[in-house]
Parts: sequence; structure tokens; C-alpha cells
Amino acid sequence: MIDIETVKSAKLGDPDSFAEIYDGIAPELYRVALYALGNPQDAEDVVSETFLEAYKGIKNLRDETRIKRWMMTILSVRIKRRIAGYIKARKTVDINELIDLPDEGHDRPSAEKVAVVEALTQVDETERLIVLLSVVQGYTAREISQMLDMPQGTVSSKLYRTLKKLRDILS
Repeated sequence: MIDIETVKSAKLGDPDSFAEIYDGIAPELYRVALYALGNPQDAEDVVSETFLEAYKGIKNLRDETRIKRWMMTILSVRIKRRIAGYIKARKTVDINELIDLPDEGHDRPSAEKVAVVEALTQVDETERLIVLLSVVQGYTAREISQMLDMPQGTVSSKLYRTLKKLRDILS
């Protein structure tokens, strides 16, 4: 729990107060980033970027009680940008890397995961990428259109048609 007075002091430019905020939030931000990115170095990078951005903009924080939520929002944007960078660099995606359905405690994947992965292999790469970015990663059609350099309307229509195809395949 971060003391509101500490946040107020950090907003006034006190570096020790900001360091106290860092100590209180950094481990949780790192865990979120590591889970989302799966790479310790990238997780450290986005957490560092988050704190740099927060330090520069803390004077604009309106509600001191929401410091943690504000920091998580900044982190979320940084994580999305990092993932978008991965995708732009590869222009492809590994289905198993993005789908994290529970495996019911067994060494083998669940029947549900196998069915979904099999269905996804039956659509083309662009359709698969759009579905995974939208459904699994939670990106909006606008964000996906920016990542893939295609019109937002195209992304929306491909997403709709591909989800319909997948429903047909899975039923």
C-alpha cells in the first residue's frame, strides 16, 4: 500500500518519494510484464520505460489514490507496443505461443486447446493473426490495423468472417 502523502510529495518533485513508490509497485509491474511478454529482459525494459514515463508525468496525476492503476495503464500501453513490435518484425505468429488455454494439469494439451489450434491452422495466416491479436491478446481492430498496416474496415471484416469460419469448423 502506498501512502497518499508519499504520492503527493512525489507529484511535487521529491525523488525520494518517487523512489518509495517505485519500491512499492515495481515487483508487481514486473510480474505483469513478465507474464505478458515471457521474456525477463523485455519485462525489465517495459517496467523501466513505465517508471520513466510516470516520473515525467506524475505531476499530471489527478487522483493520488489511483497511482497503482495509473501505473498499470502506462505499463499496459508499453506492453502492447512491445508486442506490436514483435509482430511487425515477424509478420507471423506462433499459435501455441499466444493461446494459453488450461491443460487440466496434464502433460498433454487439453482436447479444447487441440481443437482450437487445429481450427486455426485451417484459416490463412492473416486471418489467424487477426483472430489471435483480437481474441487472445485483446487488441482493438484499430490497433490491429496499425500493427498490420491495413485498413481498419478490412481488419473488422476479416475478424468477423474468420470467427464465423472457426465456429463452423469447431461445431
